[in-house]
Amino acid sequence: MSQAQFDADLLIVGAGPAGVAAAVMAASLQLHTIVVEPARVGEKLHRIGSVENVPGGWSAGPELAAALEQDLAQLQAGGQCRLVRARAVRVTGLDDRAELALDDGHVLTGRVVVVASGVSELLPADTPWTSVPHHFEPAPLWRASPDHLTGLTYVLGADRPLGTWLRAHADARTQLNVLCPPGDDYKAAEVAADERVRLVPVSHVAITRSTYGPPWTLRVKDRNGQETAYAVTTVLNNLGTKPAAFEGLIQGADGYCPPPKQHPRILIAGDIRSARYQRIVTAQGSGAEATLAMYYDLALLRP
Repeated sequence: MSQAQFDADLLIVGAGPAGVAAAVMAASLQLHTIVVEPARVGEKLHRIGSVENVPGGWSAGPELAAALEQDLAQLQAGGQCRLVRARAVRVTGLDDRAELALDDGHVLTGRVVVVASGVSELLPADTPWTSVPHHFEPAPLWRASPDHLTGLTYVLGADRPLGTWLRAHADARTQLNVLCPPGDDYKAAEVAADERVRLVPVSHVAITRSTYGPPWTLRVKDRNGQETAYAVTTVLNNLGTKPAAFEGLIQGADGYCPPPKQHPRILIAGDIRSARYQRIVTAQGSGAEATLAMYYDLALLRP
């Protein structure tokens, strides 16, 4: 396939921090990109109420999302990038090109695909340590206002949005009872010293509707098998995320997509790489690094 037959040098899935960083790096190297994104630029950043470890002086996720949108708009105005509003459904690495199939039936071609599709929210039905009523979908913690949390509030999971919520509502005195499975222990350590958090180590939680009093009953089994029942006013979801993988990606046992396991023309960036590296700065760095890896691999750059 000749150079003119590619839709772009680089196809990028996702317009979050990793995807936009990949596009900005590509523009600096005179590479043309297509960014595929079904939602807003920086969509998940709008859920982050406080940003404290990102250079640039941003105080909240929506501010950073607006900056990413401006970056992408500038690349488009300069003719270096095209934004396609669609969802990627399949990626294929071939000897002479990479192909990206979209949900509208189109297939894009490029020298390389950078997959920065990120993660999506876990629901109670997705987790083995919770038993819940049919269609039970508690409101996410990141959307909860302290003013509306009255009575006993229990949080399912100790994922990192817990720390973000606490920083975003630094003056709130709300007590959060956080049900923490073993897999969340390393995340819970980051907020264990906050007096507004009561960590409850659990092995299993069963949630049922109450017939009187507070609306929910939680039967919590600790890690020694002892069970305690709680009458609860509010249940919030902070279970974490699952990788937004799609057909053609090689997934590990945890569902994430290890970069070394992929076809050479399929590069992985951002949160979809691993549960342990879900930080905005590391996502940006991995997006830029993926573009550089493609640029310096002369075998892939030849027509």
